[in-house]
Amino acid sequence: MTTAADPTGKAAVSSLLFVCGMNAIRSPIAEAIARSILPASVYIASAGVRSGQRDPFVDIVLAERGLSLGDYRPKRFEELQDGYFDLIVTMAPEAHHTALDATGTASVDVEFWPMPDPSVADGSREQILDAYREVCDRIEAHIRRRLLKKDG
Repeated sequence: MTTAADPTGKAAVSSLLFVCGMNAIRSPIAEAIARSILPASVYIASAGVRSGQRDPFVDIVLAERGLSLGDYRPKRFEELQDGYFDLIVTMAPEAHHTALDATGTASVDVEFWPMPDPSVADGSREQILDAYREVCDRIEAHIRRRLLKKDG
């Protein structure tokens, strides 16, 4: 059986938030990948520090993996309906500072997973897509390493 677990393997993560700069690339990618590999019982959301626009390259690289954001629209941290999470994963320095400030003394783990911003990639369309694919691969590896464990 596969469960979302902390690094010690003792406590399951039942609610998970990914936060990046504009909730347009890294955090929605993380949300989509996490939804595809974590148990359905884990509540997963994403948000950004600032308002952003949906990035079409994200849709392309997720579709290559058989994933979709559906009618997803980027949202800011302040717009979240539910404010409690077992784990908040930040992917940009400003997101990390915002999450730490917002959680204060709350009993929540905040982890920084530094991820490059693929939107700054130069080159051909394929080279830019490769930068997005690399971020997807890195995010998936972090999710699998941090949140999946095999029971038994």
